[in-house]
Amino acid sequence: MNEREHTSLLKEQIRQAFKREQSLLEQIDRQSVQINRLSYQLEHQTVLLEQQAINIKDLTATIQSMEESMRLRESNIESLKAQNRALSKLISNKSEKIKVDSKKTADMSQTGEASQTGEASQTDEASATGGTVEKSKEKPPFNPKDRGNNNAKRKEFFDIETVIEDIYPDDPAFDREKAKVIGYKDSIVYRFIPGKFIKHISRQYNCVMDGKAYSGKAIVKTPLLNSNYDSSFIAGILQLRYVYSMPVERIVHYFTENGFELCKPTAHSLIHKAALMMERFEAVLRKVILADDYICMDETYYKILTGEKNEQGKGVRKGYIWAAFARNTQLVQFFYENGSRATEVFTDYVDTGYQGAIQSDGLSNYKVIESETYPDAIRLACFQHCKRKFLEIMPDRQAEEIITMTNQLYREEHKIQPDWTPEQILCHRQQYAPPILKKLKDRLTEIKNDPLTLPKSPLAKATNYMLGQFDALSNYILRHDYDLDNNAIERLNRYISISRRNSLFCGSHDGAKRLETDILLLFMIPMMRSMR
Repeated sequence: MNEREHTSLLKEQIRQAFKREQSLLEQIDRQSVQINRLSYQLEHQTVLLEQQAINIKDLTATIQSMEESMRLRESNIESLKAQNRALSKLISNKSEKIKVDSKKTADMSQTGEASQTGEASQTDEASATGGTVEKSKEKPPFNPKDRGNNNAKRKEFFDIETVIEDIYPDDPAFDREKAKVIGYKDSIVYRFIPGKFIKHISRQYNCVMDGKAYSGKAIVKTPLLNSNYDSSFIAGILQLRYVYSMPVERIVHYFTENGFELCKPTAHSLIHKAALMMERFEAVLRKVILADDYICMDETYYKILTGEKNEQGKGVRKGYIWAAFARNTQLVQFFYENGSRATEVFTDYVDTGYQGAIQSDGLSNYKVIESETYPDAIRLACFQHCKRKFLEIMPDRQAEEIITMTNQLYREEHKIQPDWTPEQILCHRQQYAPPILKKLKDRLTEIKNDPLTLPKSPLAKATNYMLGQFDALSNYILRHDYDLDNNAIERLNRYISISRRNSLFCGSHDGAKRLETDILLLFMIPMMRSMR
C-alpha cells in the first residue's frame, strides 16, 4: 500500500471515529436530559411522599383524637346510665317519693278565669243532660287512732328486770286488812335507764383477835395487770367501738354524759391492750380454722393514714382486712398485713397442704387455689357477685335472661326441706343443677360471641367475669352443704363496713391491726358464752 492510500485510510478512520464520537455525545446528551427528567420526577415524588406522610400523621392524630373522644363518650354514657339507674331506684322506692298535695297543686295551677270557665262548662253539661253536677267527696285523711290493734296481744319481755308496784284502791272507806283480793289487772310500762357505772370498793380490814393479827384479802379479777377496769368495762368500750361503730371521741363523750369522765388516751390504751391479749390467740385460731374442710374468705378495705402522700397529695391509702370463716365450726378470723391485697397474704395464711373447699369472690388472687400450688383444694365462686354485675346494667334484656336463670338455681335450692338428709340434698342438686348450668353457660357464650356485644361494654365485662368463674360456680353441686354464694362472710364484713362509714380511717397500720383483732374478740364472746 502506498503512502496516498495509507493517508486516505487514516482519514477515513478518523472520520468514522469522529462520527462515532458525535453519536456518543448525542446519546450522552439524550441520557442527561432523561436523567434530569427522572431527577425532577423523583424530587416531585419525594415531595408527594413527604406530603402523604404529613397527611398520614395528621390522619393518625385525628383517629387517635376520635378514639379518645369515643372512649370519653362511652365513659360519659356509662356514668349517665349509672346515674339513671340510681335515680330509677330512688324513684321506685316508695318511702322516698315526694308526695304532692293534689289540692294545693290544683289551686295554684288554676286561675280565677279558669275556674269560672270550669264552672260554666259543668253547668252547661248538667243542663244538657238534664241532671245535676255532684261534687266528688274527698276521702278523709287517715287517723291512726281510728284503728285499734285488732285485739292483738302486745309482746311482753320476760327476760328483763321487772319491778312490781302494788296499787290498792285509794277510796277513804277502803280497809286493806279487811278486804279480800279477788283479782288484779296489770298496766305495763317499759322504762329505759342509761348505762350506769359502779365503783366497786373491796375494803380489806386488818384485825386483831386474841393477840393474833388478821388481814382481809380481796380477789380482784381484771383482765389487765394493775388496772382498775374489769372485763365488763373493757367489753363495753369494745362493743360501742366495733359493734355500734362509735369513734373513740364519741364513746368518751357518751361516758361523760352518763357520769364517768373517761380520758381519751385511757380509752385508746384499753382498746390497744385488749388487742395485744388477742394476738396470742390468733395462731391457735388459724390452726383450728384451717382444720375445717369448708372455708369462706373475703377482704374489705379501710382507709389508712400514712406518712407518704399519694399522687393526689393525700396521706391516705386503702388497706385491706382479710377474713376467713370456717363454715362447720362457725369460727371467724380477721387478719391484716400492712394493708396488702397481694396473693402472698393468702398463701401465707392458707397452707399449701390444705384439704377442702375455699369459697371466695372473683379476685384473681384466689385463682391460685385452682393451680398446682393447692393440689387437694377446690374453689367455690359466688353467684351473687356475678349476678350483681348484671343487675347493674338492667333493664338490659340479655342481662335479665342471665338473672332469671341464676334465680332459677336459687328457687330449686329453696325446695330443700329441713328434714332432708345430706344424700337427698346432694341427689336433688345433681338432678336439677346440670341442665340449668349448661343452659346458662351456653347463653353466656352466645352473648360473648355476638358481634353486637362491644368488648368494653358493661354486658361484655359481666359476661366475661361470669364465664371466668363458671367452673368454680359449678363446684357447689359436689357436696350437700356448699353454698351458691359467699354471703355468709359478706355479712360478717358488714361490721367493718359500718365502722368505716363512722370512723372514716385508721390512724396507722397498727390501728388497722388493732381493729381486726378487737372485732375478732367481739365475735368470740358469743361463742364463749354458748360454751359455758
